[in-house]
Amino acid sequence: MGSGFISVDGDRLLDPAGEPLVLRGVNLGGWMLMENFIDGYPATESLARAALREAMGEARYERFSELFLRAFYGEPDARLITSLGMNCVRLPINYRHFEDDLRPFELRTSGFEPLDRVVELNARHGLYSVIDLHAAQGWQNHAWHSDNHTLEPLLWQHRQFQDRAVWLWEQLAAHYRGNPWVAGYNLLNEPSDKTGARLSAFYRRAVAAVRIVDPDHVIFLDGNTYSRDFESLGDPIPGAVYVLHHYPEAGRAGANGYPGKVDGRPYDRAGIEREFLDRSSYMRRHGSPIWVGEFGPVYDPDPATLPSKLRVLADQLDIYEAHGASWTSWCYKDVDVHGLAYLRPSTAWRRRVDPIIAKKRRLAAGFWDVPDTTAAQLFAPIIEIVEREFPNLCWYPFGAARQVWSVVGEKMLAEFLIDDFRSAFSDVDDDEVEALAGSFRLESCDIRPGLASLLESAARTGRARSGAA
Repeated sequence: MGSGFISVDGDRLLDPAGEPLVLRGVNLGGWMLMENFIDGYPATESLARAALREAMGEARYERFSELFLRAFYGEPDARLITSLGMNCVRLPINYRHFEDDLRPFELRTSGFEPLDRVVELNARHGLYSVIDLHAAQGWQNHAWHSDNHTLEPLLWQHRQFQDRAVWLWEQLAAHYRGNPWVAGYNLLNEPSDKTGARLSAFYRRAVAAVRIVDPDHVIFLDGNTYSRDFESLGDPIPGAVYVLHHYPEAGRAGANGYPGKVDGRPYDRAGIEREFLDRSSYMRRHGSPIWVGEFGPVYDPDPATLPSKLRVLADQLDIYEAHGASWTSWCYKDVDVHGLAYLRPSTAWRRRVDPIIAKKRRLAAGFWDVPDTTAAQLFAPIIEIVEREFPNLCWYPFGAARQVWSVVGEKMLAEFLIDDFRSAFSDVDDDEVEALAGSFRLESCDIRPGLASLLESAARTGRARSGAA
C-alpha cells in the first residue's frame, strides 16, 4: 500500500502507489532564476534585472517580468515534456521571489503565484515537480547561478543567512505540504563550502526543520563543491536522496571529437562511467537512491560539433539507466546553448541580446558558453603571474586559472557589459514589452531534434525496462 507521496525505500524511490519509480525529466533553468547563458544577459540576475528596470522604467519592467514568467513555461511546454515520455521537472528558484533583503523573514506571497501555476500545470500532465533553491540568501556558492556577484559564498559565514534559508524552506514546506505532485525539496543547488563541516551542519538543521513542518516529502541534498563531493557530509541523513551533477569535459563549450582526447587525455564512454561511479560511490556504498540532478552538453554555435555532443549525451543517458539512476537534463529552454527548446534568432529578445552574447564570448566574460581556449588565450599573462608568484596557494574550488577567469572575466568584464545590456533595452516601448516576453513562448522556439530524440528514447526505454506504463 502506498503512502500517497513519493518515498524512499533503501536504494529506490517509490511512487505514491508503492511501486518503484525512476524520475526522468528536465530542469526549468532560466525561469524563476534567470541565468546569464540561458537568458542571454551578462553577469548575475540581480544586476541584469536592475539594468532592465532602469532601461525600461518601473511599469514596463514589472509588466515584462510578469509576462516572462508566464511565457517561459505554459501548457505547450508541459505537453512537450510529457510527449517525450518524461515524468519530472526540476524547478530552480531564487529566494528573492519570496523575501526582500531589506525585509528579512517577511514572506512575499506573490512568489508562490508562478510556482503554484507550474506545479499545478505539471500535475495536470502527470509530471512531478522538484523545488530547487538555486539561489539562497547569502549565496551557497561562488557562481553567477546563485545570483552571486561577490564571488564569495557568504551563506557559510553568517548565521542570519542560514536562519533565513531555513525559514524560507519552512514556508515552502508549509505551502506544499499535502501536495503529492511535488516530488520533494532540493534544499541547495551546488553548495560550495570549503570546510564541508558547515554544509553538513546546515543540512542536518534544515532537514530537521522541514520535516517538522512536512514529514511526507522527499528531501534531496546536493553534494559539496558543486555536487561533486559527498564524503565531507559524513553519514547520510536517513531517508534523504543525495544528488550529483555530471558535466564531462567532453561536453563543455568548444570540445569536439568525442570519443577522443580532451585536454590531451583520452575521453570515452568508460571515462564518463568512471566519473559517474566516482561521484555516486557515496550513494551506492550507503544504499540510497541516485539522482543525477543536472547534466548535458553545451551545444556550440558551430553545427559540426553537434554529433560529438550528442554522443556524449547518449553515453551519459545509457550509463544512468544501466545503474538505475534518476535524472533531470539541464536544461529545458534557453537562447541556444543547452536547451531542448531554444529561442529563434528572429525573436525580439534574441535580436537585442545576440550582440551582447557575441561580445561576452569574445571577452570570456562568462563561463558556461565560452570555450576554455578563449579564456586561456585572454587571461594567460595573469594566470602565469598568479601561478608563478603564488605556487603554494590552494585556490578553492577549481584552481588558480579558474579563479582568474572568475575574477577578471565573470565579474569585472561581465559587469562592464551590463552597461551594454542596459543600453540594448533603453528604447523599448509599451508595444514591444509583450513581444520581448513572448520570445520565450514555445511557439517562438525551435526544438533540438537530436537532443529530443535521445531524451525520449532514454525515458521510454527506461520506463519499459522498469515495467511502467
